[in-house]
Amino acid sequence: MAPTPFESATLNLRLFELRREAVLREARNWYFAEFNPDTFAEFAAIVSGPRNASFRMVLGYWDMAASLVSTGAIDAEAFRAAHGEIVSTFAKVQPFLAELRAASKESEFCKHLEAVVMAMPDAAATMARRREALGAANKARRDDGREY
Repeated sequence: MAPTPFESATLNLRLFELRREAVLREARNWYFAEFNPDTFAEFAAIVSGPRNASFRMVLGYWDMAASLVSTGAIDAEAFRAAHGEIVSTFAKVQPFLAELRAASKESEFCKHLEAVVMAMPDAAATMARRREALGAANKARRDDGREY
């Protein structure tokens, strides 16, 4: 049975409220401002270091949220319309996902996150645009000495 629009809206609003929690907000800020690996070796060094908990918190939150779509609790289109950040989150980890899954022997790591984002029309092109925009924003911040 599909969720009603009201049920989807209610869960989407609750997910938005959870994103405002201070520790998750700080982890998301770090993820978008400072988590910028170019290689899997850099990726592995970052996520196995002091910010491991932030990495796990951000991806864990979005995979959990996406699982509500995968299991039918939230309408997929309503979810993607309300939570565009999920695309940028996945775009940053997607280039390393296969290697991460192999190295960790966790073949289903972020499977809900991946499924929800990749089900979007033109998902690959959208993620490429997001990666480019994130890279430009981070470069501008570094050049200006600004923090996220």
